[in-house]
Amino acid sequence: MLNRRHIRVKVMQTLYAFKGGESDDFSKDQKFLLFSIDNMYNLYLLLLSLLLEVHKRAEADIKKKQKKHLATKEDKDPNRKFINNELLALLQGNFQLKNQLEIHGITNWQLDSEYVDIIFKAITASEIYKDYMKTRVSDFKEDKDFIVDVFKEIIAPNDKLYDYLEDKNLTWLDDLPTVNTTILKLLRKAKASVTDDYFTPKLYKDADDKQYAIDLFKKTLLNRTAINKEIEQKTQNWDTDRIALVDHVLLQMAICELKNFPSIPVKVTLNEYLEIAKEYSTPKSSIFINGILDKLVKEYEDAGTLKKIGRGLL
Repeated sequence: MLNRRHIRVKVMQTLYAFKGGESDDFSKDQKFLLFSIDNMYNLYLLLLSLLLEVHKRAEADIKKKQKKHLATKEDKDPNRKFINNELLALLQGNFQLKNQLEIHGITNWQLDSEYVDIIFKAITASEIYKDYMKTRVSDFKEDKDFIVDVFKEIIAPNDKLYDYLEDKNLTWLDDLPTVNTTILKLLRKAKASVTDDYFTPKLYKDADDKQYAIDLFKKTLLNRTAINKEIEQKTQNWDTDRIALVDHVLLQMAICELKNFPSIPVKVTLNEYLEIAKEYSTPKSSIFINGILDKLVKEYEDAGTLKKIGRGLL
């Protein structure tokens, strides 16, 4: 679920907030980094559970209408297509998903049920829903396509839900695009016969990715003095006070990665940090960072100090 760029962003945020020096104990900061990354999984579970709660809300709505004193024919014999949606039923019956929701204590929608109502009303008022409910029966593909459209067009871009997530956890806003993409990918590829662990993907692709996050954080901090000297040599014509702190942190990380991670290609490092700069810093930051890194890479190559393992890594 987690990609390397998002790991770099998490490390950047932790380094940006770090106020100590190389000799200080930064074990708490490392724990915060890993906690921040782990908390991304809570966001994934929270948004996936919202689909479950909306499904329950729809069923409760039908039961309420059936109990009305002056129930209409439609109230007594409702279209249960949404309730019978096969993909939602698959989610509701997924044991591992339920287990993870319990382990991670995801009970937000029981406490903040008004947001379930907001999403439910947005869905039922949409053209997506009206088109879907024109018939009473469907197959798995139609049910799946409907849920994909609902998530992509109604849930993911909902402003009130966005504000709610921001209020609950500020770091979730950076995680949201990755989590939404993950959920959409899983929904699109879902089959009626998926394994029980399908909706509970691993946060890290493998153990190497988690170690990469720790190593990038630690090695950047431990080599800060030497890295900063290199940055100073290449920015002598710049007023250091005018260099954005985010740019400085990104340069530190990129230089550390170039020199201490032999398996990561130079082009990958350069491209990744330039893209992060475009998203998180000033409009001209990527140009500034690219200029500095380009000069350093040429120097490392000329001096033979750029040690990369494998073909095509330069």
